[in-house]
Amino acid sequence: MKKTRFLQILLFFVLIYSCSDLSKNPEQPIKAYNIDFNWGPGGLNDFAKPGLWADASPADHVNWYADLGCNVIQSFAVSCNGYAWYKNGIVPEQPGLKYDFLTDQVKLAHEKNIKVFGYFCAGSNTRWGQEHPELSYGIPSNPHIPYTTTYLDFLCASIEDAIKKSGIDGVFIDWLWNPGATMEPYPPLKWLACEQQMYGELMNQPFPGKDKITAEIELRFRRKAIDRCWKRIRSTVKNTNPNCIIWVTSCQLTSKDIAGSDMLKEVDWLLNEAGDIATTSSVRNLLGPQTRLVTCLANWNGQDPAKVIPAAINEKVGLYGFTKPVSGSIMPPVDYYLSKPVDSLKGDERNIAVLARAFKKLPIDYVKK
Repeated sequence: MKKTRFLQILLFFVLIYSCSDLSKNPEQPIKAYNIDFNWGPGGLNDFAKPGLWADASPADHVNWYADLGCNVIQSFAVSCNGYAWYKNGIVPEQPGLKYDFLTDQVKLAHEKNIKVFGYFCAGSNTRWGQEHPELSYGIPSNPHIPYTTTYLDFLCASIEDAIKKSGIDGVFIDWLWNPGATMEPYPPLKWLACEQQMYGELMNQPFPGKDKITAEIELRFRRKAIDRCWKRIRSTVKNTNPNCIIWVTSCQLTSKDIAGSDMLKEVDWLLNEAGDIATTSSVRNLLGPQTRLVTCLANWNGQDPAKVIPAAINEKVGLYGFTKPVSGSIMPPVDYYLSKPVDSLKGDERNIAVLARAFKKLPIDYVKK
């Protein structure tokens, strides 16, 4: 028991003093990537079935990211199917999880001076929707969870657990949206019984009835729901480990649901998942002085890496990309992307090829012989 308690205390101090230099040193570029475990075959929706890629090797993954030139790995604490990527947590692990994936990944990455972020999807969790149908819009592969106090208690307990047990350097928060939302115009809320209770909590008055809800009233509620969720997440993370970095991603940074919000002023890192240069530049005046901007290269957003990456480097904006695995649980070796001319590749292959050259400070026309 004494040895176990000593190790717990030691881990706590490692957490407190671990890897926060990227947050404190804006001159150090953010070079991040994510082999995305969210989307794949076999699930009840478009999310990966529980246990897909459960044999993923932490060592192979860390080595791939290191070869790419990353100093940040966006990994997974809990993916959108609702199962965890580390063992012995309060959230059930991915069925058949071979390794203590996230925890082992953190240990191995720290040996290479690479930070690791654990992913949480605030707005979507298939397992939660299955187990709490009265607190969900179903289980589609888009945001479907109202931010009730019951759900926020669960989400924040999960975040605290992952920080303490895995040693992650930061949390990556996705889909901090109201149900049904990602890109405006959003569908109207359904006003489930749980949302009517939320209305009383957030608006300080009884729910007036669906027929009395105007667009202006709904927008105020939506903003308050996101704000409460954000404040719970921030409080949980910083109380668990003050140096843990909170990284929020958004595919629509100009949304009315978050424009001018405290979240944009208080977050440590903010990702423009849409990746466009104009939006990345336009939101600077909405951010806090400590907030670091990051831009995104992914096949879905259709951005040209040959344009986005030089602009980001010039503006001291971090670089990030993601794609789902194509070679088992991982990607082809980085040499595959470096041994081909950039213009011979398309989609995510081209994104990775340009990112690899940028991360390694190689010219874009470099081809490994």
